[in-house]
Amino acid sequence: MYIHSGVKSYLRTKIMTASPEQLRLMLYDGAIKFCRQAQEAIANNDIEGKFDVLMRAQKIVLELSTSLNHEVSPDLCSKLSTLYTYIYRRLVDANVNADRTAIDEAIELLEFEKQTWQMLIERLAQQDKGTGYVEQAEITNAQQTAISSFSTDA
Repeated sequence: MYIHSGVKSYLRTKIMTASPEQLRLMLYDGAIKFCRQAQEAIANNDIEGKFDVLMRAQKIVLELSTSLNHEVSPDLCSKLSTLYTYIYRRLVDANVNADRTAIDEAIELLEFEKQTWQMLIERLAQQDKGTGYVEQAEITNAQQTAISSFSTDA
């Protein structure tokens, strides 16, 4: 995939200046986008294309899982980790078996999580509160995953 250098520069800047909340939304968007591209690749019998975009989606879901802060809310993070593991497995199944149903399920779950995250951000904005302390390493990992999603050699 070729991305014009100006667009790539814009995306990099957008990622590097995004808040942790916005980064998470960008990760959801990226995973959903790659899942949809995988559906198209399967329809076109593009095995290599399917593999590439599903691997990118898997990488994003893995980042979503590993960036959970279990110290803040262990029960919630445990449930989300289980959900992300399930989504990841469905993406692996889709990649191995060219299973469009597995991709549909992954998209549905990712879209639900994205909507939930958007509602949380809106509620926090209304309360004029931050989301709490976020380690710089967590932000950096999310930024790197988001940037690599647009890379041509990822």
